[in-house]
Formats: sequence, structure tokens, C-alpha cells
Amino acid sequence: MKVVNSVLELFGRTPLVKLNKLTQDIKASVYAKMESMNPGASVKDRIGLAMIDDAVKRGVLKPGGTIIEATSGNTGIGIAIAATVKGYKCIFTMTEKVSVEKRRYLQALGADVVICPMTAKHDTPEHYVSVAKRIAEDTPNSLFMYQYNNPSNPEAHYKTTGPELWEQTGGKITHFVGSLGTGGTVSGTGRFLKEKNPKIKIIAADPYGSIFKTYKESGVMTEGTPYLVEGIGQDMLPENVHFKYIDEIINVTDKDSFHMSRRLSREEGIFCGGSTGTNLVAALKVAKGLDENGLVVFVVCDTGERYLSKHHSDEWMREKRLLEKDKVTVGVVFQTKLSGGLPNLVSASPNETIGEALNRLEEYNISLLPVLDDNKSLGSLTEADIMSRIIENPAIIEKKVSELMDKPYPVIDESDDMKHGIQSLKKSPAILVSQYGRIIGILTRIDVLDFV
Repeated sequence: MKVVNSVLELFGRTPLVKLNKLTQDIKASVYAKMESMNPGASVKDRIGLAMIDDAVKRGVLKPGGTIIEATSGNTGIGIAIAATVKGYKCIFTMTEKVSVEKRRYLQALGADVVICPMTAKHDTPEHYVSVAKRIAEDTPNSLFMYQYNNPSNPEAHYKTTGPELWEQTGGKITHFVGSLGTGGTVSGTGRFLKEKNPKIKIIAADPYGSIFKTYKESGVMTEGTPYLVEGIGQDMLPENVHFKYIDEIINVTDKDSFHMSRRLSREEGIFCGGSTGTNLVAALKVAKGLDENGLVVFVVCDTGERYLSKHHSDEWMREKRLLEKDKVTVGVVFQTKLSGGLPNLVSASPNETIGEALNRLEEYNISLLPVLDDNKSLGSLTEADIMSRIIENPAIIEKKVSELMDKPYPVIDESDDMKHGIQSLKKSPAILVSQYGRIIGILTRIDVLDFV
């Protein structure tokens, strides 16, 4: 039988996937190194196992011991999977910036998670690395793994990632693009590839707000500023960042990172995280200047499932002011509107009485109602109009809605550009949103203003 003895034997040996749609105007070939296909769904699986094996070999990790690490999530997951198989406990510190999906993943693997402020400076007691060190000092039979200066981190990529890329490309790789966080992926892979061919260019993708690019180009230490992409960039210099193997550092904005991540998912079917978007922005920038002999490989760091509550959520992107205005559809505005606990659609039937419709307006504290029948928009009612009519003639409360309803609200498909919806809202107080011909909700002028 073709079987493996444990999940740990599945770490590494990830495939390369050629990009096609995103590279239509590029002569060079661009390949994704699918680290998201590791058992823990990230490139950090490699170092999690390597650091544990090295610690055991050196005698600093004892049977039944506790592993403590400061992580943005993925290294923690890689460590936790290996620790589960090998019988170690885990405690991880991370900042509040880390997605809830990663936190729950770690907890599902049996690890304890300690959340620290994302704004804490690296030399303060509240910083997540400082907290991890303090926990290690207070925990018997424990080891602070510290991926930032652990030599097993880049060594894992020197022994596995680099050789895989060389073999998979038949030695034809010309550029390798990875992001800088701890430095392990770029330093270890870069070292191996440059030993094979010094002409291979190693490109580091880094978010604006990180200190790496300024330091490499000027030697000046700056103070990092907050950014939203997880797991990459730094406000300090980890020992595992070996600048001698890095030819260029390219800064990428949060907005470009997240939009490219979403494009890679929607156009190439590779569902990925934000740091992968950072890498791809840099990879495409490099590839555009190459001829047909160029072969660029970038790292798909992890899977997009870890960011469903973040940049793969239109609502989160809207809150962070990162949605592209020219790509806002009626559906985007509808999905992100503040419902306040209301149903997506409150309507009246033409056969109801005005009194019944009025009760519904009061029940949901709303001021207008579409009149629907058999999924068709037949008319509308407004609270102000009903009230004025009742004052003039109280008897109309028993009349049918169909006798007093006003003109229907326009129905706009969710895929239509919101610009079309706004044009309709200039003439009507509301529009109805449809999905595949079915009316699913309503948008008012206030909803659009809230979105903006």
C-alpha cells in the first residue's frame, strides 16, 4: 500500500502551478509554489517540524515538554501539528491583528493562545515576543522556540524548498519571490539557489510599514508603522534575515496585497492569504521586465480560508476603506449594509389591509414597504403617506394595500454596478436587489450613505 506513517511525512514537496490569466501580457513564465498544500496549509509547516527535530536532537526539548512560540499563526500551526504527533504541549502568543480563524485552528489542535496588543513596540513587556519569553521563564520543562533567530528556520528551506525549486524547474528558475517576516524562507531558499546559480535573483516582498527595505538600502533603522497584512514585515531585525542573499526588496501596500490575493483566487482558482498577494504583486512587477526566458517563482504562503473574516470579506474590506470604488456592485453594498437585526427584506402583500401593513412598519421600525406578489414588485407604501391618509379618512385602514399603493421600486440585479443603483435612487427612495431573478432585499438612500 502507498501510505505514510504520519501526517508529518506530507510536509514539503509542494507543486508548482503556472499562472495563465494574470500573466497574459507577460512574456516570462510565473509559477506559484503551492505551500498552501502542506498539511497545515502554509509554508511554515516546514520550519515547525524542523525546529522541533533540531531541539530534540540538541537535548533542549524534553519528553512531555511545552513548546512556547510567538507567532502570527502559521508557524504556530506548523509547530502544533508536529507537537501533537510527537507528544508536546504548546503555548502561543500572537497579536490581536491575527485572524480569528488562526486562533481557533490553534485551539482546535490543543494549544493555548495568548493575545497581545498589536500596537506594542518590540522592546516593551506587552509585545508578543516579550510575553512569550516571560511565559517560557515561568513554565517548567518548556522551550521558547523563537523562529526569528532559530537557525533551523532558514536551514529547513535550504534543505527542502530550495532543492525542490531547482528540481521542479530543471534549474531554469531565474527569480524567486518570497516575503520577509522571520527571514527563513527567503534566506534559506535564496542561499541554496545562489549556490546553484549566482545569477538567480532573490526578491523579497515586504509591506509598507515594515523596516526591511529602508534598512537594506540605507543601513538606517527606522520605526515600523502598523499595517494589515499578517505574518510578514517587521519592526525589528530578526537574525534569520540574511540580506546577503537578497537582491531586492519591493514594498507593497495593504490594498494591493489584498486585491491581488482576491484576484488570484477569482482568476486562477488559487485561494490564498494576503501575504501571497504581496508576493504576487512583487512577482508580476519583476516578470513584466523579463523576456520569454524569465522564470519567476513566488510563494503561496497559506490558504484563504484563514482570512474569510478579513480581506476575503467585502464587509471587512469596506470597514478598512480598501474596496475599489469602481468595482462596487449593488450586491456588495447590500451584503455590507448595517441590518440592525432586520430581515433582508420586509414587504407587504397587495391583498393585505393597510392596517396590517402599518403594523409591520411599526414592528420593524421602518418607514417604507415594497409591495410584492409572486416575486414581482407591484408597488410601494410609505409610513408618511399612510399616516396622512388615515388622518383624513380613518376608514382606509381596512382597505387593501393594492388600492392605495404607490409606484413600485426599481429592481436592480446584485451584479450591476452601484452607479446604476444610485441613478435609480435619485428617482426612487429605495431599490430592490435581485439575485438570479429572485428579489432578495432592499437598499435605501440611507443604506448607500452608510456604505460611503
